[in-house]
Amino acid sequence: RGKALQPLFKMSYSCSKAGDPRPGYPYKGGNFCAFLPENKEGLKIAKLLKEAFECGLTFQIKSCNGEEIVTWGPIPHKTSWDGGKARNGYPDAQYLHEVGTIL
Repeated sequence: RGKALQPLFKMSYSCSKAGDPRPGYPYKGGNFCAFLPENKEGLKIAKLLKEAFECGLTFQIKSCNGEEIVTWGPIPHKTSWDGGKARNGYPDAQYLHEVGTIL
């Protein structure tokens, strides 16, 4: 595997805003972890993912069984070192290129 970057996002409880499923209602946060290889391209993607997070593009709020929860947004993240593309993991030879294009 080599060295890996592990961005960790901690989202706490808060109230949703305009544009969310139920503005003004509280939502449940969570801990989210994603993996990137520690190489030149991985570091470049990490910077772009940080910018996306700061712009509010990394997560979204969804209604699930009557509760508002934070989930991953439209930007794909690798949440496992294994399992391949189908399980949001590695190996996935195209991931860094694909997410770079999206970002």
